[in-house]
Amino acid sequence: MIKELRYFFFILSIFIFLLLTLKFYFSDGNKKNSYRSIKNMDEKILNYSKNIILLKKDTNEAVEYIEETIDKNKNDYNFWKLKTNNEK
Repeated sequence: MIKELRYFFFILSIFIFLLLTLKFYFSDGNKKNSYRSIKNMDEKILNYSKNIILLKKDTNEAVEYIEETIDKNKNDYNFWKLKTNNEK
């Protein structure tokens, strides 16, 4: 009997916790506060974007492209071939 009452109180406390959490989450006060915080963040982003310093683009032709030359004397090596050659 005591075990069943304990389970009943556990289930009741979980149910009350979920009920109160959902009531707070869907309340008008919580929605109003969340919209206010989103609006404040948008205003902060706009203020920071207006005050941002833009740097002059000075990286024109900073990268030089080199054509690859095919070297016919270049040997292709595999790891195992190199290992077997070194063991002799």
